[in-house]
This record gives sequence, structure tokens and C-alpha cells, in this order.
Amino acid sequence: MIKVLLADDQSLVRSGFRMLIDSADDMETVGEVDNGRDAVAVVKTRPVDVVLMDIRMPVMDGTEATRMIAELGIDTKVLVLTTFDLDEYVFAALRNGASGFLLKDALPDELLGAIRSVAAGDAVVAPSTTKRLLTHFADLLPKATQERGKRLEALTEREREVLEEVARGANNQEISQRLYMAEGTVKTHIGRLLSKLDARDRVGLVLIALEEGVGD
Repeated sequence: MIKVLLADDQSLVRSGFRMLIDSADDMETVGEVDNGRDAVAVVKTRPVDVVLMDIRMPVMDGTEATRMIAELGIDTKVLVLTTFDLDEYVFAALRNGASGFLLKDALPDELLGAIRSVAAGDAVVAPSTTKRLLTHFADLLPKATQERGKRLEALTEREREVLEEVARGANNQEISQRLYMAEGTVKTHIGRLLSKLDARDRVGLVLIALEEGVGD
């Protein structure tokens, strides 16, 4: 059972999400809060698999709350909710450890699917959208220098190929087919990439790949 915490300052929004989540057989709402500070407090005291996190909230916004949750070193994932797909707060939340983001007007099946994906450790950010975020907020990124690509020097040629596919948004099955390797081997390469690049999840790999010029 996937345990979901709702963090949104609008009670009607929380009520709608709770009804949808509790109607699913494989997930349940374990709490509701109206600010980021309380979201952090909840995940410290009870098991939460996924926080459905609004970005703009009083007391503490979703970006800072995401950072604090990521720094706890627990398995709780954060799925950010936003009204606009080009939002500097969303970009910051991704950099702070969010496993993806979803527009608030997403269809019910999309929301439930996104929660399941995040709980399973996958990303729910389309690489095209991530690239637009990076392009739109390029001033927030490290400037291209001779150091660009330095983080990738420790990767094998095969790991670079897998990273390129991850940056394109390919899932493990697609990578397996494109690179002619078993899915188990793909998972092994993903694990090594996460370790070598010090990335929290696939979103982190996508961001690093784009920052380092993979696929340019």
C-alpha cells in the first residue's frame, strides 16, 4: 500500500486528491497539511512513501520542504504539484530532490500513475519539459566552462549510452531494446550512474546529463 501525504494550502484541493487516492486499491492518504513545515514534521514521525507537494504555500513553500525532506535521507519521495509547467519554484524543487512534477489539472489516471511511478523510484518529468525548464532558467545553472563534462569522466562508454537514453526519457524496457541489453543489466547501469554521479533518482540523472551537455 502506497502511503501518500497531501501538502496543499487549499482544503478543497486536498479533499479532491484524498477522494481520488483513497479510491485506489493500492494507495491511501495518511495525512493532510497546509504548509511545507508541517509536511517535513509529518515525514519525520510516520512512514510516508510519497508527498504530493504544492509549491506555493504559507510558512514554508514546497521547494524548501522538498530540500529538507531530501536531506533526511529517508525513502520518502516528493511529487511536486504546480499550476504552470515553467515555474522557477518547480525547477528549484527538482534541484532540491523532488522526483518529478505534475500539473494540477492532470487527469485522475495521470495523477495516480505518477504517484505509483514515483513510489517505484521512477521519474515523472518529461525530458522535453525538463530541458525547457533548464533553458528558461539557464542563469540558475553553472556556466559552461572547461570543467563541463568533468563529472562524466568516471563513466564507462556503456554508462554514457545509458545516461543519454535516460536523458531522452526512455524507461528501462526502452533502453533495453535500444541498446540490446537485458533489463537487469540496464538496472545495474542505472544504479552505477546514481552512485557515480551522486544523483538521488532519475530526475537527478536527467538534470546532470543536460547540465553536462549530454545530447547537445
